[in-house]
Amino acid sequence: MTIKSVKKTIFKIIEPSKDNDKVSHIFDIVIISLIVINLITVIADTFALPPYAKKISKYIEIISIAVFTVEYILRLWTSDLLRPNLNPAKARLKYFFSFMAIIDLLAIIPFYLPMFISIDLRVLRSLRIIRLFRIFKINRYTKALNTIGTVLKNKSSQLISSMFVVFLLILIASVIMYNVENKAQPDQFNNVFQAMWWAVATLTTVGYGDIYPVTVLGKILSAIIAVLGIGMVAVPSGIISAGFSEVIDNNDEEGKKKYCPYCGHKID
Repeated sequence: MTIKSVKKTIFKIIEPSKDNDKVSHIFDIVIISLIVINLITVIADTFALPPYAKKISKYIEIISIAVFTVEYILRLWTSDLLRPNLNPAKARLKYFFSFMAIIDLLAIIPFYLPMFISIDLRVLRSLRIIRLFRIFKINRYTKALNTIGTVLKNKSSQLISSMFVVFLLILIASVIMYNVENKAQPDQFNNVFQAMWWAVATLTTVGYGDIYPVTVLGKILSAIIAVLGIGMVAVPSGIISAGFSEVIDNNDEEGKKKYCPYCGHKID
């Protein structure tokens, strides 16, 4: 067996499994199971665990890192098969900077950093949070996150426009409310940024209640801004909802094209 054939075999195994590829399917199950187990250990580590549970968590981390590291190296090695039109070096470089490759790297790099760099314990605890990025590795085996990415990409111009209008409304509301409430509440509205915190809470209809107007004019303006917020903040949500509908409809149409409308058999 040549190195080329070994590479092709490994590539078929580590890529998301096809219908009848049992080995690849088992590999997918192992990786997904490890991701889920790691997510559980991240949550469990926030509790006061007994020594034996901490030991188990440590072993899980070591095994996971070993598996994820081997997976990352194999994906990098076989990445030229993903882009056969490019030379191996360029294909690997392109894969290295791809979204999923960065996620794979983030899944393992916090474990290795302390071995090469002296890191403060507080920084080390922060780095451990990066383990949560391992959940995004599931994106390789599901279309859910891909659909979200497609929607955001397709509707990026409309979303940017709507978010810009919302930002302008927040800025205008902050400046007006600062000038209206500053004399009455110098501690609460002592600058525009504090007023901006109030504007965000009001426009998003969250209303924490930590900062609020006390003057008559301030209350009137607050009511107007709150009503405007119901419509303005809902615009990006509407754009995203429309984007999801379009993507789902397109996927349904593509699915219909693959099957004969008369006999229902799959068209090769």
